[in-house]
Amino acid sequence: MTGLPWDASYHHGPAPWDIGRPQPVIARLASQGRFAGAVLDAGCGTGENALFIAALGLPVLGVDVADAALAMARKKAEDRGVKVEFSAADALQLERLGRTFQTVLDCGLFHTFDGDERPRYVASLASVTERGGTLYVLCFSDDGPDTGPHPVGEEELRVVFDPSRGWSVAAIEPERILTRFHGEGGAPAWFATIKRI
Repeated sequence: MTGLPWDASYHHGPAPWDIGRPQPVIARLASQGRFAGAVLDAGCGTGENALFIAALGLPVLGVDVADAALAMARKKAEDRGVKVEFSAADALQLERLGRTFQTVLDCGLFHTFDGDERPRYVASLASVTERGGTLYVLCFSDDGPDTGPHPVGEEELRVVFDPSRGWSVAAIEPERILTRFHGEGGAPAWFATIKRI
């Protein structure tokens, strides 16, 4: 899958989702020790979440299809002296990484896939998440005013991350995603904690 459309998002200033810092819920969870073992950040963009988690001493791989975003992420890591790995990868084919992770983060990626792509993406995530591992998904919610593009229903998450696909949804909680266009409070979101079974 070509990353060119995503790449273009970074060519004329920050992308709409690039807020220049980690999403608050991700920073909070990481500070509480909720990330463990090797961590994969799927759709890492310019790397703010990955960098925050790696700065706490965890081994982190951030992957994205946008080369421009990865170049920015690597420069940030170098400038900040943070040891973290960034690599180009297709989120629908994560098995090609040849690795598994105890914690996987999807911050703003799930909602970019349409209904036909979601089962493939969920299978791709399963291929790299260790059994007993944890997946965190932060996506735009369909619940509330001023939703982001491609909002997701809570039931849509529960249907696609079901036991027949190797997952158990532990919790789905209302959250906010900060963007460059939604003002200080951000957009309505779901934050899902999902266990690999």
